[in-house]
Amino acid sequence: MLEILEHTVEDSVKLIPFLFLTYLLMEYIEHKTKEKTKETIKKSGKFGPLIGSLLGIIPQCGFSVSATNLYSARVITLGTLIAVYLSTSDEMLPIFLSEGVAIDVILKILAIKLIIGMIAGFIIDLVINLKNKGKVEEDKIIDLCEKEHCHCEHGIFKSALKHTVNIFIFIFIITFVINLAIHIIGEDNIAGFMLDRPILGPIISGIIGLIPNCASSVIITQMYLENIISVGTMIAGLLVGAGVGIAVLFRTNKGIKENIKITVLLYGIGVISGIILELIGLNI
Repeated sequence: MLEILEHTVEDSVKLIPFLFLTYLLMEYIEHKTKEKTKETIKKSGKFGPLIGSLLGIIPQCGFSVSATNLYSARVITLGTLIAVYLSTSDEMLPIFLSEGVAIDVILKILAIKLIIGMIAGFIIDLVINLKNKGKVEEDKIIDLCEKEHCHCEHGIFKSALKHTVNIFIFIFIITFVINLAIHIIGEDNIAGFMLDRPILGPIISGIIGLIPNCASSVIITQMYLENIISVGTMIAGLLVGAGVGIAVLFRTNKGIKENIKITVLLYGIGVISGIILELIGLNI
């Protein structure tokens, strides 16, 4: 147990400076572009899924929440919302950067998420438009940034520090659990269970992705970095993982049945995409 704890501390502590610098940069970019991002996606119209997926791959504080609020006010379409959810990377990018993952690998994974989000968004909007030409309701956006306890308004340094501490705690706990599981079960057994099941792997990863906070992307990313899951399984979970966006959807969007359908739709797209990637043998 002591050896496991030592490895966990070594693996986690070395990430702190990289995580802080990454979040500091992300906070700076967000504070400079936040309102422009919202206005751009509001005015995207038929190109909403394209704009949403492009903006979604840039990790921003509460962006999935902003998209959720815009959808709840019917400012953007369901296709655009799903595109944002699917492309959102959450903690994957900071962890990849802090772990020194090759830039070309990161770009390929982001590109896959972007393409899947864009295609799914356009298809969803096309189907909805064919069934019913709905009218866009009056803009009634509710800003829920404070409900995320992000405190972005207190300055980028404090916000970046808060994000770093929160994600470090998650990483430490998840790394400890993973190391303990590997020690007890055996790395080969765990890898064989997930890697040799191209259908079960994405299904389980998608369930983890539904956790409504950054824990899901931390778990999935760390499992990938530990070579426990494959690229397809990882992408399945990251596609489903929309941060706190889903939780806010159930809070702000009227109609529990619709919210459940949106969640099931998101899960289905993520899992099916992961299974397809597994079956074609994607290896990055």
